[in-house]
Amino acid sequence: MPLVEPVGLHVVASTATAMYEEYKEPSYVPPRLLLRMVEGGLLGRKTGRGFYAYD
Repeated sequence: MPLVEPVGLHVVASTATAMYEEYKEPSYVPPRLLLRMVEGGLLGRKTGRGFYAYD
């Protein structure tokens, strides 16, 4: 089975940010690496690059 990012990284970052803002739970803070990847346009399958490289 191929490696897949089932949800875009921008969706994960946005969801984590919203959950942190709502609940102020430190475990919901999105990791800096994830935020840097989204800022750099590495969104997953949508862009062909994310945590995995897609052909």
